[in-house]
Amino acid sequence: MSEVSVEELKQARQYAQIATVQNLYNLTNRQSEAVLDYCEAEGIGFIPWFPMATGELARPGGPLDALAAQSGATPAQLALAWLLHRSPVMLPIPGTSSVAHLEENLAAAGIALTTEQLATL
Repeated sequence: MSEVSVEELKQARQYAQIATVQNLYNLTNRQSEAVLDYCEAEGIGFIPWFPMATGELARPGGPLDALAAQSGATPAQLALAWLLHRSPVMLPIPGTSSVAHLEENLAAAGIALTTEQLATL
């Protein structure tokens, strides 16, 4: 299902087993927080679309730049690491245009964010 509310998801589950939900979700747009919480409670995968906000979060000089530099990561890696830390049912699918970009995205899974960094984000 895509772009659903908790109520719509509950209704759909009366008729079919739902494996994943795909809603807009990233560091700057958390309107689907209640849906993510419901998915987590019910063991439903959550695929955030627009996980990088079309690169705005990852661009040099952007909102994540300073924290990424402190972390020894790129802004893109930090945004993906935050998504992965947010919930065990989170399944981000970032766009990847090259092998180097793929490797950068994969490295985000190994970033351990501190409690302070998570609070900042």
